[in-house]
Amino acid sequence: MNSLDWAVLIGYFGIMVAIGIWSHKRVDNVSDFFTAGGKMPWWLSGISHHMSGYSAVMFTGYAGIAYTYGVTSFITWSFPIALGIAIGSKLFAPRINRLRGRLHVASPLEYLKNRYNLKTQQALAWSGMLLKIVDVAAKWAAIATLLAVFTGISINEGILITGVITAIYCTIGGLWADALTELGQFIIQLLAGVAMFVAVVSKLGPHGGFFGVWDEPELQGHAEPLVGPYGTIFLLAFLFIKLFEYNGGMLNQAQRYMATSSPKEAARSARLSAALWLVWPVVLFFPMWMSPLLVDAKKPDGSDSYALMTEQLLPHGLLGLVIVGFFSHTMAMCSSDANAIAAVFTRDVAPVLSRQARNWNERSGLLAARLTTVVFLGLSMAVATQVNSPAFKDIITVVIKWVAGLMGPIAIPMMLGLLRTFRRSGPTAALTSWSMGLLAFWLVNYPINWSVEGGVPLEYQVSIPLAVSLILYIVVGIVKPEDTPERDALIEKINTDGDDDSAGAAAVPPPAGEADGMVAPQGRLP
Repeated sequence: MNSLDWAVLIGYFGIMVAIGIWSHKRVDNVSDFFTAGGKMPWWLSGISHHMSGYSAVMFTGYAGIAYTYGVTSFITWSFPIALGIAIGSKLFAPRINRLRGRLHVASPLEYLKNRYNLKTQQALAWSGMLLKIVDVAAKWAAIATLLAVFTGISINEGILITGVITAIYCTIGGLWADALTELGQFIIQLLAGVAMFVAVVSKLGPHGGFFGVWDEPELQGHAEPLVGPYGTIFLLAFLFIKLFEYNGGMLNQAQRYMATSSPKEAARSARLSAALWLVWPVVLFFPMWMSPLLVDAKKPDGSDSYALMTEQLLPHGLLGLVIVGFFSHTMAMCSSDANAIAAVFTRDVAPVLSRQARNWNERSGLLAARLTTVVFLGLSMAVATQVNSPAFKDIITVVIKWVAGLMGPIAIPMMLGLLRTFRRSGPTAALTSWSMGLLAFWLVNYPINWSVEGGVPLEYQVSIPLAVSLILYIVVGIVKPEDTPERDALIEKINTDGDDDSAGAAAVPPPAGEADGMVAPQGRLP
């Protein structure tokens, strides 16, 4: 990097902070901070939903997969995401929007007190928060790894720089700042991605051109859709995982659906995001598929191949723009995750832990939301320094094994609880599904993995916990049905067509916390 690249990078950071300060004017209460007050246009929500699913892991971990295996990086990652979101645009997006519009909640997990009970809500909230800390830590480590390649600064210094900048704008401006910065980041990503695509295509002439290049020995097997550990079972498991994860199971995407004005707008937002996931990653991945022709990766997993190719092919200025593109991915996802976890803590967890939190007014609740955002980012940055330790291993292991494997047990009770089909599954089914899924993850990835020669294949490491959770959620609901008139009324509220908040069945019962002898949080959304 030279002074021109640094100017582009510093200018980008300045713009992100400026957007956060401007967005501060639009945040008057927790509704504005967590769900944009339900006033976000569908197209902005869709772009934000799309961008909040990326991170620099794509340019490190998935670049390594693309370098080693080729197009399977698209077939087993972004294609399942696109298909999952497209299905979710009908199945989940409208229902999640009704959580805000009809139940007047600010956290995606807030409705679980009434859908199940307080214990279930707290179990999912705490495990979801802990998983997100690890997930976001991997993202910090990924962007710091790229920054180290370009600038020579240490991994920990890179984590600190990106974390502090992100904390400033997302803490000040809430979800509005997240969405608006993600719009800017999308434009930057578009320019950077096209620049890299053109630069790589221009180098393919000696290798047979755009279509003939696949015959080159370095790309042997790269056109195969399913290779190595990424086979059919992995693809099917990932499709199922992404159906839940990218439609709200990891919380931050659920907020984008909640932020739109109506269920119909939420569905349009999801369809836009699905279309972007189907088309745009091809442009980003193509240079990675060609990377074995152009660079020799220094790391065994090939995770540095894209960064090396960028340095080699792009002139200064454009190099800075691509580096900014790396940052935009990571900061978009991490800031949206921080906002989602702040919502879960301040709306779902803090009122259980503290009597004072149950009586927060709008000003106190907003202050608590901002403090929680800072604390979450700080914890994730601390964990990020340990990503390459023996406990966590490499970045892609954290993202695929830990996040994909643990997401299912947390997301299944939350997401399936929205649907009429599973109305018989109550607290017992939810807690059994959650706890046994987590136990299955530990058994498959550790004791069983250690005792099997060569270890348990990756597809089973990520799919078995999800399968155990899903089966138990359904079976326990059949064996021990716990549907009640109150729970049925809530489910009808979520499932009844029509954008009018007054639509649906009987009035929603009081929060479960009141029935357990607790006082419901004050200052609920209007």
